[in-house]
Amino acid sequence: MRIRDFYAGKRFGLSIEIFPPKTPEGDESLRQTLRELAPFGPAFVSCTYGAGGSTSKRTVEWCQEIQSGTGLPATAHFTCVGSTRAELIEWLKFASNAGVRNIMALRGDAPAGQAEFKPVDGGLMYANELVALIREHFPEMGIGVAGYPEKHPGAASFEVDFQNLVRKIKTGADAVYTQLFFKNANFFRFRDLLARERLGVPVIPGIMPITEFARIQRITAMCGAVIPTSLAARLEAVKDDKNAQYEIGVEYATAQCRELIDEGVPGLHLYCLNKSHACTRIIEALGLGTSG
Repeated sequence: MRIRDFYAGKRFGLSIEIFPPKTPEGDESLRQTLRELAPFGPAFVSCTYGAGGSTSKRTVEWCQEIQSGTGLPATAHFTCVGSTRAELIEWLKFASNAGVRNIMALRGDAPAGQAEFKPVDGGLMYANELVALIREHFPEMGIGVAGYPEKHPGAASFEVDFQNLVRKIKTGADAVYTQLFFKNANFFRFRDLLARERLGVPVIPGIMPITEFARIQRITAMCGAVIPTSLAARLEAVKDDKNAQYEIGVEYATAQCRELIDEGVPGLHLYCLNKSHACTRIIEALGLGTSG
């Protein structure tokens, strides 16, 4: 089943994003997280691809484990970083032979020590080129791409970033998954702009519940997402109380998701940070999934 099919017939698609752990203890913790989230019946679980392709093999291995261990479809993240066209095609063959049927096609961030992204000789510069490569060599693959309601931090302007996204979709993307955001108004503006392009692809909001204020500040500093002043003030007031931060974050994310659903989004993409508790509470509060 391709990514687009997860939303066919007005079906609501709940998806979860995880990353490959770095230790055996992390592996077992993630397995437990997947066991706890699988009963909710997410449409798929996506697995990220480390900086510079550092977890490219692990990404595929985890996709295999997700599919064999939970029965859920898996989506592998894939970037242009550090690879030639030939190497990218080889990785796609590896993923396809491992049973991966959906790819999240991303340009990727500049490697450490580089001020800006530069492809290797014989590599690709833009995500739309990666989408085209997948469509040419693996036309049966489902392809998701990233969208930034508040602009990619490396883009010259929102308009430039938006047109880059349009190119990715026209090249063959099946669905758009947004970077995390905390102001729904920004997502609605972004969604409505895409609707005017009449591209016909689902746009799925990406939500990351705040479970620790310091951590989310580091993440938003990298991706450019804005934390509303009122929310930041509430979290700052309890900066020495992690339990209070967690409760505020889950409450806010639940309200955010409820408004998004009320406004007709085709699904939700939850960044779970390899932990199940916050996502479980949100899913249960919203009455989503098949658990129980």
